[in-house]
Amino acid sequence: MDPKVPIVRYSDGERINHWTVAILFVLVAISGLSLFHPALFWLSSLFGGGPWTRILHPFFGVAVFVSFVAEMSRFWRDNRIEAHDRQWLRQWRDVLANREDKLPEVGRYNAGQKVLFWVMVVGMFALLVTGIMFWRPWFAYSFPIGLVRLASLLHAAVAAILIVAIIVHVYAAIWTKGSFRAMIRGTVSLRWAMKHHRAWTQEKIKQG
Repeated sequence: MDPKVPIVRYSDGERINHWTVAILFVLVAISGLSLFHPALFWLSSLFGGGPWTRILHPFFGVAVFVSFVAEMSRFWRDNRIEAHDRQWLRQWRDVLANREDKLPEVGRYNAGQKVLFWVMVVGMFALLVTGIMFWRPWFAYSFPIGLVRLASLLHAAVAAILIVAIIVHVYAAIWTKGSFRAMIRGTVSLRWAMKHHRAWTQEKIKQG
């Protein structure tokens, strides 16, 4: 393989799907935060005020869930956690010190990315289920008030976890130079691929 020829990491469809999830997640996060605490209520002005924010937030939630399921169906096979991933996690000090030469060879995704993926999978399903349980006026009155209150609490806790997870994801993408190019242009250099995802790159080379 010519080292000057970029390697395709994401197709057009994969990138469109990813950015759709990203944009919808920002919308659902901001609208949710505006409803979470009075100090953040000013964010509701981005959606036309409190009533409109309350109406739109659950629909944003359903939209991001559907988009994420489409993305999950594309990538779940590449995110299966295997023995070398567990070893990668055990060497977290080398990860933080950027000593990639000491880490196991990485496939399409490293163990950190895989953990984030499964946190998102569990979190998205949890948000959908708990959100439906207190979605007024459509579903909330079908459940006991105690269960509705518990669902509301769990919904907020899971949402906070996912927001932090996405912040970490964005930081890691900035920290690993070249990652944004992969999701914007769809390609990476051979040097980048061999450094960060050697096993995946070798498989791509074999495939021609």
